[in-house]
Amino acid sequence: MEYFPLLELREEIQALVVERVACNSFQDLYGLKASSKSMKALAERRGVYYFYDVLSVPWRLNMPSQLLKSCYAEENPSTLYIKDVQFYFTFGLQEEGLSLMKCAADAGYERAVYTHAITQAIFLCDG
Repeated sequence: MEYFPLLELREEIQALVVERVACNSFQDLYGLKASSKSMKALAERRGVYYFYDVLSVPWRLNMPSQLLKSCYAEENPSTLYIKDVQFYFTFGLQEEGLSLMKCAADAGYERAVYTHAITQAIFLCDG
C-alpha cells in the first residue's frame, strides 16, 4: 500500500478526515490518534465527539463514561438515541424520550429515524 501524506494537507482537511474516521471506526480513530501528536490533537477536539457512533463500539470494551458525557454534550446522535431509549422505555418519560429521539432522528441517525417513527405512531395511538 502506498503511503499517503495526510500531515501535508491543510489542517481543515485533516480535521475532516478525522471526523470521517470517527464516524466509521473507533479502532481506526485510535490508530489515527496514535500516529502523531497533531492527529491526536485533532481527534480530541470537541467537535469530533459529534461524529462518534458509540453503538459501534463493542460493549465489552467498557467505554469510559467521560467519553459518553463528552459525546452527549456535543449532542452526538448516537448518545441522544441511547438517552431517548433510556428515558422512554426505562424511566417512562415518554415526552422527554420522544424529544431526544426526534433530535437524533433529525440529525439523520438511522436507528433513531426508525425508532422515532414507530414509537411516535404507538405513542399517538395510545394518547
